[in-house]
Amino acid sequence: MHCTRCEGLMVPDDLVDMQESSIPMWMRGWRCLSCGNIVDPLIQRHRMIQRSGAMPLSTLKSHLESFFAQPK
Repeated sequence: MHCTRCEGLMVPDDLVDMQESSIPMWMRGWRCLSCGNIVDPLIQRHRMIQRSGAMPLSTLKSHLESFFAQPK
């Protein structure tokens, strides 16, 4: 696998997220040996959504709220 940033070699890595939850969460990901870029399943999912042109949830929420707002 090659890095999307620098075309360097990506290697499997065990990642731990200690900041976003009350308990450490482990996941398997990929790390570039050249630039340090990290890719995990969540990052891949978000990039796929961005590439598809999907609307961010915050934008969608404001559109829906204005659409369903009661007339004054």
